[in-house]
Amino acid sequence: MNSRRPLILTGAALSVAAFGLTSCGLVEDDSTISIVVTESAPFQEPAEIAAGLLEEAGYELDITYMTDIVQPNQVVNQGEFEGNYFQHLAYLNNFNQSNDTDVRPLFSVYYAPAGLFSLEYDSLEELPDGAEINLPVDPSNNGRALQLLADEGLIEVDESVSIIDLTQNDITANPRDFQFVETDQQSAAQVLPDVDAGFAFVRLIAEADYDVEETMLSIEDGREDVRTPFTCVVAVGPDGVTDEQAQALQDAFQSEEVEQWFEEYQGGVIDYADFMTLDNADEIWEDFSS
Repeated sequence: MNSRRPLILTGAALSVAAFGLTSCGLVEDDSTISIVVTESAPFQEPAEIAAGLLEEAGYELDITYMTDIVQPNQVVNQGEFEGNYFQHLAYLNNFNQSNDTDVRPLFSVYYAPAGLFSLEYDSLEELPDGAEINLPVDPSNNGRALQLLADEGLIEVDESVSIIDLTQNDITANPRDFQFVETDQQSAAQVLPDVDAGFAFVRLIAEADYDVEETMLSIEDGREDVRTPFTCVVAVGPDGVTDEQAQALQDAFQSEEVEQWFEEYQGGVIDYADFMTLDNADEIWEDFSS
């Protein structure tokens, strides 16, 4: 069967970098699958591994690398590319709601744990009143950071608001008068020397050559309501991909070779995650995005 698989999606002043297209986008030949990938190791390297495996299966994975986190969804939604791999469910859901797009997840690849880090203090208790704390500017990760602060008892938030919708407006108590600054999520490690503490993906701290254990003040507990929203996925647009293409993509990205890469990368700071598959992605996405 060569029918198109319908896409039901599963994933700050955003700083938009150069588009930097290196290929021609959507290709009608079913043996070629065009995909947009962000320029970061946990996306680039697995995509390159997948490309090699897909070639063995008779497919060409036509990869275009982009440096921003806005255009990958735009071009997939418009049909210029068939898929992308750069985001977690929470970001994808927020993007669709904000931009009236219809991008959907096919399957999951990894969960990126995040936490609070500091180059100056060794514990949360040492943070002074009025400490300056860096948060991600994009809404989905901003709420994630606020939830961790609340989990640690540093602030109180409106518990009726979901983690992906939390904003500073939902803070109901800030007894230590913390001051929050917001920067692009990808610059979190670079900003760390300029603040008392900051929220960041663990991988960014490791990639910046900081010792994760020495700089960590707190890390997410990995419970389902945190883990699922922030699991990164391969997603497609309204036109989807064929059933055969979808299966080939999943077989490649959820392969033993990709799993091994994640186990070895930076000492295993990223968790390979294959719980979302072609069989359950629609159900998970509908529950998540409703």
